[in-house]
Parts: sequence; C-alpha cells; structure tokens
Amino acid sequence: MSMGRIARHLMATRWMVNRAFPGDTLAAIERAIKESEVAHRGEIRFVVEGALDIEPLLRGQTARDRAIDVFSHLRIWDTEHNNGVLIYLLLADRDVEIVADRGIHAKVGPEEWERICRTMEIAFRQGDFRGGVVGGIREATRHLVAHFPAIGDDRNELPDKPLLL
Repeated sequence: MSMGRIARHLMATRWMVNRAFPGDTLAAIERAIKESEVAHRGEIRFVVEGALDIEPLLRGQTARDRAIDVFSHLRIWDTEHNNGVLIYLLLADRDVEIVADRGIHAKVGPEEWERICRTMEIAFRQGDFRGGVVGGIREATRHLVAHFPAIGDDRNELPDKPLLL
C-alpha cells in the first residue's frame, strides 16, 4: 500500500467528482446508455466512485475488487440474458474497470474489456471525462450489438442514469 494512494483517497472530495462529472456530462452519459440499449438486449451501468472508504483502502482493495463488489450489489449479474456490463471508475486512482456478466464476457473476453478501459483512461488523463465514458459505452455497445442484437421490444432491466458513489 503506497502512501501516495492513501493520500489521494483521503483528499478526494465530492467536489472533485462533480467537477469531472457535472450535470451536463452525466446527462450525456445517460443519453448514450439509453441510445445504446435500443440497439441490443444488454444492459450497461456506469458508476463513478470518488475514493474508497478508509477500511477497504487500508486493506488494499483494488479498483477491480471494488468494481466486482459494485457489480454484485447493483445486481448487474441478474439480467435475463446474463449480459449486464458495469463500467466503473475509481476516480482517486483514475482506474477504469469493466465487469461483464458471463453471457457477454464469454464472447468478448478480458483482453478486449481491458483495451476499452485503457482507452478510457487515456481520455481521462487528458481531462475528457465525457468523451472517455461515452467512447467506452460506444465500444461496449459494439460488442453487445454483435452478440445480443435487439429483437423487438426489450425491457430496460437496469437504470440508465449514472451512479455517483
């Protein structure tokens, strides 16, 4: 556990999250998810968390481990076709993780999800949070359309609104 990571998490504030994700950016992300889900039977959730709480931080919880916790807690795994996708950003670490349910993960694989995450992180380092997230949604959409195309009236199983933790 590095002291730098601890300091970043302790100094992270809600203001930092709001600065990176103001209302118009959150609205654009929600629109991108809504538009995406018209084209396929999958479900996409975007969650941004400013920092870890002190206990998991001191235990050394990784962004990946936290993303898996969030995936489970939000029941993204509980979609009809097992094709829920969580795009999770731990802002203090500038670390993006994608957790995909088994139905879509088996068709896409970890290397591709990792590539999408790294592309998003590049945009974030340039200060382009909106473009990074919308681009990530677009890439996830491409895979969901290829493997779970829309086939008529599909119900929306998960909220489209971005979640700030």
